[in-house]
Amino acid sequence: MVHQFVRVLQVGVSLFALSGVAHAQADNYPVKPIRFVLAPTAGSAADVLARTVGQKLSASWGQQVVVENRPSAGGIIAAKLAASATPDGYTLLMVSALHASAAAMFKSLPYDPVKDFAGITRVANVPSVLVVSSGMGIKSMKQFIATARARPGEFNYSSPGIGTASHLAGAYFNNMAGVQAQHVPYKGIPEAVTDVVTGRVQYSFVPIPNAIASIKDGKLIALATSTGKRASVLPELPTVAEAGLAGYEFDPWFAMFTSAGVPRPLVNKLSQEIGRILVLADVKEKLQSLGAEPMPTTPEQLDAHVRAEIVKYRKIVKDAGIKPEA
Repeated sequence: MVHQFVRVLQVGVSLFALSGVAHAQADNYPVKPIRFVLAPTAGSAADVLARTVGQKLSASWGQQVVVENRPSAGGIIAAKLAASATPDGYTLLMVSALHASAAAMFKSLPYDPVKDFAGITRVANVPSVLVVSSGMGIKSMKQFIATARARPGEFNYSSPGIGTASHLAGAYFNNMAGVQAQHVPYKGIPEAVTDVVTGRVQYSFVPIPNAIASIKDGKLIALATSTGKRASVLPELPTVAEAGLAGYEFDPWFAMFTSAGVPRPLVNKLSQEIGRILVLADVKEKLQSLGAEPMPTTPEQLDAHVRAEIVKYRKIVKDAGIKPEA
């Protein structure tokens, strides 16, 4: 009994000491440059978000923030690099919702998208908008659904690739709306949008920044936003749910993570500082110019969101009959 008491006491002392070390690390952090790893290429929405946050962090903490683009299908290379990094808080991962959808789109991954990462904060949502070519003569989502149902299998919808937010938003919409259509993946968003404008494909869910110019000049007709609430840059446009498809909600998001072993005090420090940056007036203005809506959260809220998103994406993939890749 005495030995057990001594053992418990020793464990308690050890945990207290580790806690003290963790808090000391957080207090002194950062003492060297921080690396932001992300899959999207330079100039993409994720890249601009990362560089905007990085510049503010560098100014606030006096350490350089290096943005490192590691393009790959599904963001696997960047995520694997971040998951295996030394758990000291100096390697952060900026990801889109692909971080969660990859768990549904691939049979196996070289990392666990939940267990191998610690959420820092959600950064922003970038609403997608359901668009059709102006040449179709369609003016509302209900009219579009009725037309598509009357012509099963004749409509195509575009996306910048298999498993992207545009692809899954479309698959989710089709299943809920009872629309039979063929998915046409492209190399990128510009190509996917161009073929809606020209009428080669009938519709697409496109990030607002990539569609707004064509909407304003009349080349595309915006029918609804994919998100749970209206987009601030198109406040007159209803959501898909408001336009008649109750229960539909698809929020493309971006978030910051680090590896799972990073001490909680350090994760909290990063979350609080990045959250502070996201609500600065000039940062909000920059994000909104991209069609992005700042969305800071606690680490716990982000981790819970990822778990829920994985469940949601797996159901979308299953219901749409999409076969996960090996």
